[in-house]
Amino acid sequence: MKAAFITETGPPTNLIYDEIPSPEPLDGELLVRVSAVAVNPIDTYIRSGMISMPLPTPFIVGCDFAGTIESVGASITRFKVGDRVWGSNQGLLGRQGTFAEKIVIKEAFAYPIPSKTGPEEMSSIALVAITAHLGLVQRANLLNGETLFVSGGAGGVGSMVIQIGKALGAKVIASAGSDARVQICKELGADTAVNYNTDDLRSVIAEHTESGIHVFWETKRTPNFQETIDLLAENGRMIVMAGRDASPPFPVGPFYVKGCSLHGFAMFKATPEVQLEAARDINQWVDSGQLRANIGRRFKLSEAAAAHQLQEDNTLHSAGTLHGKIVLIP
Repeated sequence: MKAAFITETGPPTNLIYDEIPSPEPLDGELLVRVSAVAVNPIDTYIRSGMISMPLPTPFIVGCDFAGTIESVGASITRFKVGDRVWGSNQGLLGRQGTFAEKIVIKEAFAYPIPSKTGPEEMSSIALVAITAHLGLVQRANLLNGETLFVSGGAGGVGSMVIQIGKALGAKVIASAGSDARVQICKELGADTAVNYNTDDLRSVIAEHTESGIHVFWETKRTPNFQETIDLLAENGRMIVMAGRDASPPFPVGPFYVKGCSLHGFAMFKATPEVQLEAARDINQWVDSGQLRANIGRRFKLSEAAAAHQLQEDNTLHSAGTLHGKIVLIP
């Protein structure tokens, strides 16, 4: 089978697209013919060596997938041959990734594709939708009627945060870096969206909230905690999910006086059981039309190196040439 893999960590040019042996499912595993995969920043961090994890050799990159089950190992209870499935959390902690024509995954990391959508859409929302669910539901406990703010609302995670926030009944304010991206935030369902390069965020929040932000979702690699905590309501919650090397100043006094809480998490550390709970909600929202994909670019799987370069340019170097997710087709 064809796959995109590395034999050593390094730049996107280290990605090799070539033939490798097809895998076979063991007990509790599914063999999936892949229809679509998506690129995530963590994929580029692992490929580059920025994040150190045990890697098999050769190592197939990629977390997300969607496809059709071709065969099953023993002890499979939830699926059968021919079922369409999606999932994430591959290519991590020693597991092989998804950038291949066929992959083997544990049944616990597979979820049925809703009948009203396709593999490209489900692969593109996999990691980012689970991430948004873990932050909003598991950590922040966002409640109906609360106000949610998300920075970078037109991005991969941000677009899911907007939509899941609306599905949970929140009032959503989003920011983005251009007028075109502001419009994307509004199309995704944000009640209010602002251009953080030209608009006064403080004035907008004062105009559209009574007491401040209840849940603030930060996508910036280096948060401005002084500004953020000032914008939070009493008992406000803040989510951070980027900036591994960031060490910004933190205003301890205003934070604890307001009774605020700060939540950080790594999606891939969530248990399969917790991720399955998230996937069930995600499927319901996809079926009901409350959650839809935000695909920015499509590539062939053979163009994996170019796709990784595009993701890296935008994640690490703020190129501004991508909104939404990158999807690759085998």
